[in-house]
Amino acid sequence: MIDVQTIQKLAELARLKISAAEADFYIQQLNDILTLEEKLKTFDTDVAPLFHSIETPEHWREDCVTETDQRALMQSIAPKSLAGLYLVPKVIE
Repeated sequence: MIDVQTIQKLAELARLKISAAEADFYIQQLNDILTLEEKLKTFDTDVAPLFHSIETPEHWREDCVTETDQRALMQSIAPKSLAGLYLVPKVIE
């Protein structure tokens, strides 16, 4: 468990000045946390990990083309294009 020397060492490493009353407070708080952590270790956590809390089947659609290639149409209405690229004015000098 946590004692006064441990709290003083932690405070020194964190470059904190703490009083004796604060040290007692932190000792109690950290010991409570460690006690809770020990209690949590006793629970059975041998559960397979889940991606979702509810198991649902995956609905994958067929990977197929649904739209025709309209590249030529889109470039014909662009102000300027060259070799399949849109030409735009220079913004940054």
